[in-house]
Amino acid sequence: MKELYSANPVMFKNNPLGFVLALVLVPVGVGIIIFLVWHLKNKSSRLIVTEEDVLFEQGLLSKERSELTIKSIRTVKIKQSFWNRIFGTGTVELYTAGDSPEIVAKGLPDPNTIRDIIKAND
Repeated sequence: MKELYSANPVMFKNNPLGFVLALVLVPVGVGIIIFLVWHLKNKSSRLIVTEEDVLFEQGLLSKERSELTIKSIRTVKIKQSFWNRIFGTGTVELYTAGDSPEIVAKGLPDPNTIRDIIKAND
C-alpha cells in the first residue's frame, strides 16, 4: 500500500501561544518538562492515509490503532480556529455510520489535504 499522507500533530503551528509560553519557562526549568511531555504526546499520535485505508495510531508504550476503509467513510469534518487557519493546522474527524466520529485527530498539518485525498479515493 502506498502512503498518500502521513503526519504527526505539530507543536508550534497548532498552539503558538503555548509554545511561546513554554519557551519563556525554559530558564526556570518547567519549560523543558512541558516541551518533553508535549513532544512525546505529539510523536505518539500518527494519521496515515493510504489508497484504501485510514489508520490512526495513538500511544507510546501501549498502542491503540483505529483503521477505516476509505469506502466506509461517509463524512470528513475539518475543524479550524482562526489561528489554525493562519498556520495551516486543524482537527480531522472521520465518521462512518454513527453520530460520533470513529477517528478524531487533532493538530494535524494540512487537514484539507486529508479530506481531498479521502474524497478522491472514495
